[in-house]
Amino acid sequence: MNNYELLFVIRNALEDERKEATVETVKGIIEDGGEVTRVVVMGTRRLAYPIEKKTEGYYVLVEFNAPAELPKELDRRLRISDDVIRHIIINKNE
Repeated sequence: MNNYELLFVIRNALEDERKEATVETVKGIIEDGGEVTRVVVMGTRRLAYPIEKKTEGYYVLVEFNAPAELPKELDRRLRISDDVIRHIIINKNE
């Protein structure tokens, strides 16, 4: 199992319940094959540059342990999500 860190940005215009549901969905994807060690909800922050004409996003940081195949599936599912506007997965072992 490798240590990973996931930072993703959710659309700020969503309702709070939908933001929480998105965070829970991501945690569920990770827990199917790995283990979530820490979740830090940073809340609404200004984006470094406009994305789809939006200047603010809802930031969430998730640290987790998982086998090497899980980040590939997580990346695929986050890319097709309409609620997530940006994400990055980092292998902390390297």
